Amino acid sequence: MSTVAVVLAGCGVYDGAEINEAVLTLLSLEQQGASYQCFAPDIEQMHVVNHLTGEVEPGERRNVLVEAARIARGNIKALGDLQVEAFDALLVPGGFGAAKNLSDFAVAGAGMKVLPEFLEVARGFHRAGKPIGLICIAPVMAAAICGEGAQCTIGSDAETAAAIETMGGHHLECPVSEARIDSERKLVTTPAYMLAGSVSEAYGGISECVGAVLALV
Repeated sequence: MSTVAVVLAGCGVYDGAEINEAVLTLLSLEQQGASYQCFAPDIEQMHVVNHLTGEVEPGERRNVLVEAARIARGNIKALGDLQVEAFDALLVPGGFGAAKNLSDFAVAGAGMKVLPEFLEVARGFHRAGKPIGLICIAPVMAAAICGEGAQCTIGSDAETAAAIETMGGHHLECPVSEARIDSERKLVTTPAYMLAGSVSEAYGGISECVGAVLALV
């Protein structure tokens, strides 16, 4: 049985991990016979967004690890406790947390920097030849993790695809029901809610992504 590290970036699409994507990732892992452990960085999130109004809540502060624990039902560890050698693969669901807490892509675009703690872990999986799955907006970090020329997808959004190319990645268009595989780098990506209009649509691609990651172990 493969054991997979799942890194969450908070809780909630606008300022953390996309909850449906995170749950569907865990469901797909269980359905396909893998075990997992969730992790999140023990840091303050970029900001807090009211998910009813879509507006930033001024003055409110939340911790990424504490928020991500909501999704994992408390069964989560700090990212600093993640030992690459203990896992066969890495999966990162999307949501704006990937672009606000694991990186600053939401603010900096193609000038993005990845959270050093996360980058060290993700590059550790890559150096060890262990597969990595990036979902939704998370593939904007593909080249930073896997090197120049990393093939990935966020679906078909032209502006984000152009930013990926500027940062050294190679963007591949992809429908919501599929995933794209960079076999050389053992990198798998899928658009999920970059394109999905429903939970079932997101599930199709995420299940494909999880299956491809496990096949590369």
